[in-house]
Amino acid sequence: MKRTLGRTGRNVSVIGLGTWQLGADWGAVDEEQALAVLDAAHQAGVTFFDTADVYGDGRSEQLIGRWLKANPEAGVTVATKMGRRVEQVHGNYNLDAFRAWNDRSRENLGVETLDLVQLHCPPISVYSDDAVFDALDTLVDEGRIAHYGVSVETVEEALTAIARPNVATVQIIVNAFRLKPIEEVLPVAAEAGVGIIARVPLASGLLTGRYTLDTEFAADDHRNFNRDGSAFDVGETFSGVDYATGVRAAGEFTELARRAAPDATAAQVALAWLSSRPEISSIIPGARNPEQARGNAAAGSLELPSEFDAQVRDLYDRELREAIHPRW
Repeated sequence: MKRTLGRTGRNVSVIGLGTWQLGADWGAVDEEQALAVLDAAHQAGVTFFDTADVYGDGRSEQLIGRWLKANPEAGVTVATKMGRRVEQVHGNYNLDAFRAWNDRSRENLGVETLDLVQLHCPPISVYSDDAVFDALDTLVDEGRIAHYGVSVETVEEALTAIARPNVATVQIIVNAFRLKPIEEVLPVAAEAGVGIIARVPLASGLLTGRYTLDTEFAADDHRNFNRDGSAFDVGETFSGVDYATGVRAAGEFTELARRAAPDATAAQVALAWLSSRPEISSIIPGARNPEQARGNAAAGSLELPSEFDAQVRDLYDRELREAIHPRW
């Protein structure tokens, strides 16, 4: 299944591939395994890869660049991000910095023009600065980037960005444990013609139903070191859900998923539930091995019973809304 990627006009697979895990912060993924993941995803129909210049300090981009060189006719749209390799202060978001960051990403990816560049969760004041978006327009005029968008943490940031006339896409955390964007962002984005890229769609793995209170994560895995938000926004880790609460809620979600689609995994059901929303252009689950990549891609064709949506909302309202809804 393909959809239009907002104001880019490009058609991309509704299930894409997030590649943070190929760079860093999810435990070790060696080069051979990373390239195998890209192969498997593409062979399964994925035509949208999302990366960032900060993932492994460029390693994720470089691996995708190697893959693109080996697969020049693949027809994959690659979105990258910029701005998290420097101190997060408003003044660092300027044309000279953008050019330097773009030059590095273009070299890493081995392309002349970047398909889509997203501001990577910048300070909230950046979204209201005309000069920042004038600089992004200049990058388009110079042929460095084809389109630009933003990656945001909050609904407020998303709505401010959507009002910008040349913002093509907004990337935001949305999943069964983060419903506020569905209620407040998706309708506005659809009306404006802005694409929505859904990240953290499995709540950092909680929605796979595979984790217990005794699960141990590697020392270099953000699910171990960022539960208190000490490294970056805590909403990026388990969607900001308290781990014990998340495990309990995930257990209930897994049972709902089993009843809704007995032959599918909980992860596939979580992705299919998101893909049923036409306002979402692409969903970008990560994958650490080819099997996960193929399983994720297959979720795009999975149909769920009509009552499943109400069951998810009931679970959210009972277990998560009070703690999660006001924060992002």
